[in-house]
Amino acid sequence: MAADRGPFLLIINPAAGGGRAEAVARAAASRLDQARVEFRVATTRSPEHGVEMAAQCLDTGETPVLVSGDGLAGVVGGSLVGTGIGLGLIPAGRGNDLARGLGIPTETGAAVDNLLDGEVRMIDVGEGNGRRFLGIASVGFDSEANRIANEARFLKGAPVYAWAAIRALATWKPVRFEVTTGGQRRRLTGHTIAVANNRFYGGGMKMAPGAEIDDGMFDVIVIHAVSKLRFLSDFPKVFPGSHVRSEGVETLRTPGISISASRPLTVYADGDPLTELPATFHVIERALGIICPPSEPASR
Repeated sequence: MAADRGPFLLIINPAAGGGRAEAVARAAASRLDQARVEFRVATTRSPEHGVEMAAQCLDTGETPVLVSGDGLAGVVGGSLVGTGIGLGLIPAGRGNDLARGLGIPTETGAAVDNLLDGEVRMIDVGEGNGRRFLGIASVGFDSEANRIANEARFLKGAPVYAWAAIRALATWKPVRFEVTTGGQRRRLTGHTIAVANNRFYGGGMKMAPGAEIDDGMFDVIVIHAVSKLRFLSDFPKVFPGSHVRSEGVETLRTPGISISASRPLTVYADGDPLTELPATFHVIERALGIICPPSEPASR
């Protein structure tokens, strides 16, 4: 129960969800008041400020609760690796893919109830070039689509990522990648490589349907070069995850992988830029505790 974790610190990212996080926080505060649970509220000035506030919970005995989307969750969650803190999450972003993968409700009242009744689940954390992420780190076509999606202000959830993908496809050219895993190096021409810790990205797209967030392995999805028409026709399959059975899509399972490319590319993770290629990724096993529904496996 909440009393066992001490009081809550609600850390609000005011930019999350196009500004809806503050309204979500007010609803969450009302619910916590009704439950007579001790809490306080703080607003971040930056991701780094959010990290500082979460770290202070080690001294105050509070449980940090992010009222945010995937971006702040990735930064703050990565900073709490090995601390023993059980992180809470009230989804307030456009994508909310971490919550989706962990079975945490996206409705605010139910998310607060999860804080009160849930249990701390230990999950893996990904690291790319020393920077940590919780969901999916992707590069290639996804780099351009993510950039376009982040600049959009008129859509949320999966529609903004679908729109961005269509926009990106117009000028996209496949990339020559070099991939090293298990001591084996190979070259390939493709559209995207996704290093998946979680199943979901892009507001509910099931990019890596077989990924488990606590198995010590990445599911690496490689989308090889196919025609734009084929790519576009296969794109809707990413929502249910059936794209992995399409010709030109390959899945690898590995605890670590290195990727370089024939041209400069930015790696995106948890909806934000993570690092640049070349990049080396590895899994930090069961390194972060997140309050999740009791005995609830990641949603399929």
